[in-house]
Amino acid sequence: MLLFSPRKDQEVQSFLIKLVNNNCPEVRGLDEGPRLDTRVNLTVVVLVIPLEKKRPAIERVFAAVSKEFNATGVSLVLHEPRAVDEVILGFRFEGAMKFARAEAKHLNPMGAGFYQLGLKITEMVHVADYPALGSVSI
Repeated sequence: MLLFSPRKDQEVQSFLIKLVNNNCPEVRGLDEGPRLDTRVNLTVVVLVIPLEKKRPAIERVFAAVSKEFNATGVSLVLHEPRAVDEVILGFRFEGAMKFARAEAKHLNPMGAGFYQLGLKITEMVHVADYPALGSVSI
């Protein structure tokens, strides 16, 4: 007995093609017209540190996963809606933590309790500016 019959194989392929076509940014862009900036799908762990009164709220840090990057920003996948206006993002890069300030641009539900948070990165942040960041690590 065959594990997959030709019909089941076609059904699987049809579903996967439709799933990708309906959710892939590159394909969606064909309908909407070309974007002015290109996006790169890249999944990395990112620490999100909310800013309160222009200071990092280290006690409120949470982890997220990136979805895509462009030259000025990143979109993150969150497991719950987080109302943040401005944050510091922490990335592990070349064995060290790198930090960047970012402004929230949108928060959209993805389904099943996940949300996409779009952020515009405005500047790099150095630990010397906020010594409390020295205790943050992935």
